[in-house]
Amino acid sequence: MTLPIQVLSPLDGRYQSVVSPLGEYLSEAGLNRARVTVEVEWLIYLTNHSMFGTTPLSADNVSALRALVTDFGQAEIDELARLEATTRHDVKAVEYLVRAKLTELGLDHIAELTHFACTSEDINNLSYALIVRDATKNIWLPGLQAVIARLRELSVQYRDEAMLAKTHGQPATPTTMGKELAVFVYRLERIQKQIEGSEYLGKFSGATGTFSAHLAAEPDANWPKISEEFVISLGLTWNPLTTQIESHDWQAELYTRISHANRVIHNLATDIWTYISMGYFRQIPQAGATGSSTMPHKINPIRFENAEANLELSSAVLDSLSATLVTSRLQRDLTDSTTQRNVGVGYGHSLLALDNIRRGLSEIDLDSVALAHDLDTNWEILGEAIQTVIRAEVAAGRSTISDPYALLKELTRGKRIGRDDLIAFVSGLEIGDAAKARLLELTPAGYVGLASDLVDYLE
Repeated sequence: MTLPIQVLSPLDGRYQSVVSPLGEYLSEAGLNRARVTVEVEWLIYLTNHSMFGTTPLSADNVSALRALVTDFGQAEIDELARLEATTRHDVKAVEYLVRAKLTELGLDHIAELTHFACTSEDINNLSYALIVRDATKNIWLPGLQAVIARLRELSVQYRDEAMLAKTHGQPATPTTMGKELAVFVYRLERIQKQIEGSEYLGKFSGATGTFSAHLAAEPDANWPKISEEFVISLGLTWNPLTTQIESHDWQAELYTRISHANRVIHNLATDIWTYISMGYFRQIPQAGATGSSTMPHKINPIRFENAEANLELSSAVLDSLSATLVTSRLQRDLTDSTTQRNVGVGYGHSLLALDNIRRGLSEIDLDSVALAHDLDTNWEILGEAIQTVIRAEVAAGRSTISDPYALLKELTRGKRIGRDDLIAFVSGLEIGDAAKARLLELTPAGYVGLASDLVDYLE
């Protein structure tokens, strides 16, 4: 593939092949196609309701107008660029494009209903809602779902693979690799549901959200009802109370949730990276790939490192959007016009990270021997089990040992002890025979509680 040499963003250069599906929606062309959609559907709505003495358009004319959207391509992109060079206004250029189509169809008599009673933001806010909704549902969410699906597979595959947990980086009560990965599945699925339930709001009420021009043109029309019907017809949620702009709260909510997902996946990336460095996971060599330019033995965990960086960049953009879009001076300022053009940047870095995580999770294999060795060299972690059993025995009247925690701290803290040491210690304890038998059978690999069963809590 030949890449353009002067692009500023790696999303449009080095990583273009991964993130290009977002361009269908979150590019300038995608935005303009959505603007055409809104303008065309508003014309159809007005004529379908016989507003201002019009009659419904024929099915052929409706199809021809909608074809301006379905066939939107390079010719329309070029024409809009030519028009905007004169108008110096992107939405006005879209209006002129639609008017030209009306002339072509012999529908000049309804040309003045193009962009009727609309401020540019009436078109823009609906257009952004459409492209963000479709990019989220059709591109970003499937990327997240692919990561979750792979994690779920690994959770089930490794549910019984006991490993030493590390709290504060220190040996701790064992768990299983499957249960630890299931934690991420559970977290991400919660966020996924929140994103799937997101509202995409739209306003369509004129220059300051008051329907003033609408009422002047037709005092007897129920303009709020018309506005609501039209917004809902686009598959959006109507916002009745706005200034000139839709308040962007839904965007702040959505981008915050995606940023939250980014951070959970970032946590996953750093954990997997650490497990690789500990030898718990082996990286599967990829044919022809170079790990290090000078050290042939290395396989660098680049998928997870790349994901980390891109998740941080994505959240930086999305957090900025969430913070700034909710503020507009008085009834309107144009700060949102510039910031919203970067939605695709935030989504692009996140999608690139999702792709790297998904591929990285398919290029690792668990080293069960390494897990078993780590467990077998850390018998002191059974101190928790022993002191807890003693507490239960004291409570049941089967032991008179005082302060079992201190007793086990003296035995294990800051020390490396083995199986024989634990057996000797347990054998000399004043506890019931059944409790003693359970402790004598316990091993670090067997001290995983319900870790494997907890995987079943995934839906």
